[in-house]
Amino acid sequence: MYKLFSMQRSGNSYKVRLALALLNAPYHAIEVDILRGESRTPDFLAKNPSGQVPLLEVGEGRFLAESNAILWYVAGGTPLAPESRIERAEALQWMFFEQHAIEPNIGAAYFWLSLVKGGRDLQTHALEDWMERGYAALQVMENHLKHHIYFAANQLTVADIALYGYTHVADRCDFDLEPFPAIRSWLRRMQETPGFVTMDWKAVEIDDPASIAAG
Repeated sequence: MYKLFSMQRSGNSYKVRLALALLNAPYHAIEVDILRGESRTPDFLAKNPSGQVPLLEVGEGRFLAESNAILWYVAGGTPLAPESRIERAEALQWMFFEQHAIEPNIGAAYFWLSLVKGGRDLQTHALEDWMERGYAALQVMENHLKHHIYFAANQLTVADIALYGYTHVADRCDFDLEPFPAIRSWLRRMQETPGFVTMDWKAVEIDDPASIAAG
């Protein structure tokens, strides 16, 4: 069984929990509050020198970091991971986009405005850039979703899960999604997926998992 070190309110951690839920995969969740420095302890740094969550223990003493790498690992061999060479590349293309355009802007705004007490005052100098670049990223997503129901392979994949992590909380950190009807429709499709769980949902260990791959 996987052991997942994550923070409940972290979008990057949520991506992994959402994928595992959609796959109905069992795992043991360990809460790590980065705001309290719990990812900077000697014990945690021995597992992940970058001091970040999520972190997945995939075997005794073997750990995998970086949310999108973890997504590919847990989704391997299931419909969430495209099989064809071009569709896999397209999924990766959007996952790279998420890490350089969504996470540093919408993700950063969410962290400082929604999670950190007094964060807005601490990051006043950065807000304008976050908003400008965040809206630009949302427009790229909107343009794609005007003509596609998902981001790769014409089906739900790890690319959608990666992008959903922070896009779905954009309205909690000053972003207005009203001008993006295609994104709002995609968010609803994601939420209607069998097995979907919210960020607030807490995992229970599953004794007899039935993978989405069998469906």
